[in-house]
Amino acid sequence: FQGYLILEKKMIMRQVNFLLIVLLVMACDVGNSKQSVFNKKRVNDPTSTSSSPSETAVKAIGKRTFATLRTVHGNIMFKFYPNEAPNTVHRFIQLTESGFYNGVVFHRVIPNFVIQGGDPTGTGRGGSGKKLKAEFNSQIHIKGTVAMARSQSVDSADSQFYIALNTLPHLDGKYTIFGQVTEGWEVLDKISKGDKIISATIEHRK
Repeated sequence: FQGYLILEKKMIMRQVNFLLIVLLVMACDVGNSKQSVFNKKRVNDPTSTSSSPSETAVKAIGKRTFATLRTVHGNIMFKFYPNEAPNTVHRFIQLTESGFYNGVVFHRVIPNFVIQGGDPTGTGRGGSGKKLKAEFNSQIHIKGTVAMARSQSVDSADSQFYIALNTLPHLDGKYTIFGQVTEGWEVLDKISKGDKIISATIEHRK
């Protein structure tokens, strides 16, 4: 009888161990599944929250990375200031490469002041849904300066940006400057309200 009890106890222990192994495997599968979905969201959703760009990423952008805005009047190309505004540059490139700016209009055009775009609704009140912290820096507003538009709140910049059409010292230090036009100067003065950004692309030159 004692031998029977010992045998039954061993069988119960084996069943318990088997159940523990099954539960452990299931837990690992669920964890991997959640991690896979999380990573997929970060890669495919440009409006999802992502970490700040690393120092390596900032260096990779460097001085040989350019954005090109194609319009009916010609192309506007500008370089970036990744050291002065790393998060803004990172976000702009992220949105551009996702196709966010394609077909978006310049909804605000003031001669000798600025042309402004980046709002998918075309009203001046829309954006991507993700706010950016201000990165005010020592760059100044001259013709061709590219900066983020914002409301009265300092950290309210989203996807809207403007390009200066003149020297605008009264805006220095109050808006995040993240780029400077290098080609297409003549196009700037041809842009009218409602003109579309046919396409926006990023080029990494060697």
